[in-house]
Amino acid sequence: MTEDVAPEFLLYPDIRDPRVMVAVSRDRRAAMTALWGLAERLTNLLIETREPLIGQIKLAWWRDMMVLLAADPAALPKGEPLLAELQATWAGQGGLDTLADAAEAMLLAEDEASRGAAAMAFGTALFTLSGGGPGTRWGLLWGAVVQSEEEDAHYLFAAARAAPVPTGAAFVGRRALLMLDRWAAAIAAADGERRWRSEGLLLFRVGLIGR
Repeated sequence: MTEDVAPEFLLYPDIRDPRVMVAVSRDRRAAMTALWGLAERLTNLLIETREPLIGQIKLAWWRDMMVLLAADPAALPKGEPLLAELQATWAGQGGLDTLADAAEAMLLAEDEASRGAAAMAFGTALFTLSGGGPGTRWGLLWGAVVQSEEEDAHYLFAAARAAPVPTGAAFVGRRALLMLDRWAAAIAAADGERRWRSEGLLLFRVGLIGR
């Protein structure tokens, strides 16, 4: 840790960070909290899985739950707090299963190209569900974070640095996602090294003036 004290969300830029959530309209905050909670659950599953088959089984369960959430939300099993949050905010809406698909693609990826494709798919799906906007750079950073091998992580950090820079116009009306894109780029520029104070200043500036 090179600067200051780490904030609550450590692994990657997260819309639930209070500095970013303030840019989300109040009527969408509960839905975004549940959606990014799902992203976190899938991410942790990837990081913790040692046997791909077990990981696939767990991801298949979440995929099935997301399909059920869209088709018949009342049939969702009880007792899982995250499912209850999703049921309250995403019932009848499709697309959340795409996150499980991208997570599974990352789980099974065996080379740099497939890891990059899976990372971009996860970022694109999450940003689309969050309101729309280019999620490529965020996704590549996310992909780097879930790697167990340092070499694989560095490849994805480099891919994030090389990715096209979206203009602010690509995020019109979605300031929170702009903040996440710029934040992800800053972390990738440092090859994953976290610089908490400068990251905070970046969020303040982008959140205030949009650049």
